[in-house]
Amino acid sequence: MFLKKKHVAPKATYREVWSKGDIATKLSFILMGSNALANKQWVKGLTLMISEIVFIVWFVLSGIPTLNSLATLGTDKTKKVVYDAAQGVYITKQPSNSVLILLFGVLAVILCIAIIALYIVNLKSTRHNYILKRDGEHIPTNVEELKSLLDTRLHATLMCIPLLGILFFTVLPTVFMISMAFTNYDRQHPIAFSWTGFQAFGNVLSGDLAGTFFPVLGWTLIWAVAATATTFFFGVLLALLIESKGIKYKAFWRTIFVIIWAVPQFVSLLMMAQFLDYQGALNNILMNLHWISSPIHFIDNQASPLVARLTVIIVNMWIGIPVSMLVSTAIIQNLPQDQIEAAKIDGANAVQIFRSITFPQILFVMAPSLIQQFIGNINNFNVIFLLTGGAPMNSKYNGAGSTDLLVTWLYNLTFGQEQRYNASAVLGILIFIISAVVSLIAYRHTNAYKEG
Repeated sequence: MFLKKKHVAPKATYREVWSKGDIATKLSFILMGSNALANKQWVKGLTLMISEIVFIVWFVLSGIPTLNSLATLGTDKTKKVVYDAAQGVYITKQPSNSVLILLFGVLAVILCIAIIALYIVNLKSTRHNYILKRDGEHIPTNVEELKSLLDTRLHATLMCIPLLGILFFTVLPTVFMISMAFTNYDRQHPIAFSWTGFQAFGNVLSGDLAGTFFPVLGWTLIWAVAATATTFFFGVLLALLIESKGIKYKAFWRTIFVIIWAVPQFVSLLMMAQFLDYQGALNNILMNLHWISSPIHFIDNQASPLVARLTVIIVNMWIGIPVSMLVSTAIIQNLPQDQIEAAKIDGANAVQIFRSITFPQILFVMAPSLIQQFIGNINNFNVIFLLTGGAPMNSKYNGAGSTDLLVTWLYNLTFGQEQRYNASAVLGILIFIISAVVSLIAYRHTNAYKEG
């Protein structure tokens, strides 16, 4: 039996489309939608043409001035008193609002890129219609084009609104934040600021903030590894314990631990902060049992950095173990029992079965999830901010405490006394780079990736 070859439409270069196409086809290279309108694809043609006309009007009236202002972020950097000849009085001229200039400038750049992408769509549509007409095939009518939006191109229709949301609520803020890293936007320049290139990066990596950045980075990575490893390992052990044959009321025990996870995290953390306070319940219990003679500083400014860091890791275990337990339970319930039974017949004990069969298979399935948890712990703002607030404070650090992560230090630089927005933007970029590099390297070394 011979397989029938799929028909592939002959290709056509844009040079051929331009040289051999009709007037409407050539005009579509200048005025978008011309070819679609000539083929009675009214909705597509009018959408493309109106988009281009609106863009040109906006670009001439507002786009060019906005892009020019983006180059300087405003010409007036300080407040000035100038003489108004028309009124015959002196008036105060406020400095340029560089924040708005930068925001609208970034938006203007995105709109220019969007119209270029739309122009490419127009060219592809023109070429497609040209090939159909050249080969004597049917060109979709307006009604057929609209029907395809709810049939063969339904995915494109459904993606329009999410893509617009991503554009305005993810891409625009991200590009705005990245751009801010190349300015001197801080407390000394709260309104009008200028482009400074990589100066802010130099301040963070080798300047006055370097003595804080590298120690905080080290603790952030240690925290991420410890928080991920402890919740995973003990979550697996808890799942194995509950799934053991001798344990009764398994659903009840799972429910108990799920409740811990179901309670809003900020409630649990605030309650734990009260529980671990110098005058909190834990110290009172330990003193009543005569295990300690005086209260212990767990998470306040008098605490030892080592004690505070161990405390946040332990508290994070209380919050994170139920998640690993639930995922591990589902994996354990689907493990091949024939392998386990064969190992028992060969004389393997519970520890050997766990080490050689159960744990490797759980790790194989959960490896991508562990990478996700690791990245989440790098950016785990809630645990540190709500539990310790970065305490104990460190006199050697600039705006950070001994338990602060990069993300909480970023928050301190933004909303603290210094208000170094440019340095905060640099930290945001560095956190993204670190997270992306670590996750890509780790994921490429997982068995799930190698065998996928």
